[in-house]
Amino acid sequence: MKTLGNTASLLALLALAGTAFAGDTHPASGPPATATVPGKPDALSSTTALAIGQAAPMREIRMMSVDGHELSIADVAGKKGTLVIFMCNHCPWVKMWQGRIARIGNDALGRGVGVIAVNANDPAAYPEDDFDNMKTRAKDLGFKFPYVVDATSDLARAFGAARTPEAYLFDAKGKLVYHGAVDDNAREEKSVQSPWLQQAVTAVAAGKAVATGETKGFGCGIKFRAKSEI
Repeated sequence: MKTLGNTASLLALLALAGTAFAGDTHPASGPPATATVPGKPDALSSTTALAIGQAAPMREIRMMSVDGHELSIADVAGKKGTLVIFMCNHCPWVKMWQGRIARIGNDALGRGVGVIAVNANDPAAYPEDDFDNMKTRAKDLGFKFPYVVDATSDLARAFGAARTPEAYLFDAKGKLVYHGAVDDNAREEKSVQSPWLQQAVTAVAAGKAVATGETKGFGCGIKFRAKSEI
């Protein structure tokens, strides 16, 4: 994946020295994120990430939300754009960013950008990722947007998503304009120099071009589901 942004931001992101390995639970250990993890069948290895300028795949597929309703990307699409965030409950990277994800997502709704958070993880691998825990997490974080189950992980596969968290922002025309990380410092919000996702949302809401369209993602590998858990 191509990485854009200023040198300081890139160094800060790389300094996280994080993990994208499917079994990792310690963000401070391991090499930088990669899309393929040898020997890890739940790591994405055969699909290609959605390219900038492409439309969201599987827009009409309905998924169960923590509020008990079935929703699709098309259902939540906003007039100004649509934000799709792949996340889960157990991943330490998600936990570091989840407060920011909640604020950015809630702010985006107020700006006319639709938002949907998607959990494609198999709770058999990590029970913390089950539906009841999703309900609790969404309530605790104050999500004003839906948190849904990708019950077969097919949406994640279609997007080419490989990790949690991973953000995809589409403009008013439905074209991908931002893909990647939330910002350049998961561990210390006060040290963030490049709030990429927030900047992209602000630009899309204003009908402007996104300055940084793609950044390197950091996170836990998605634990792909084989069948519906709901």
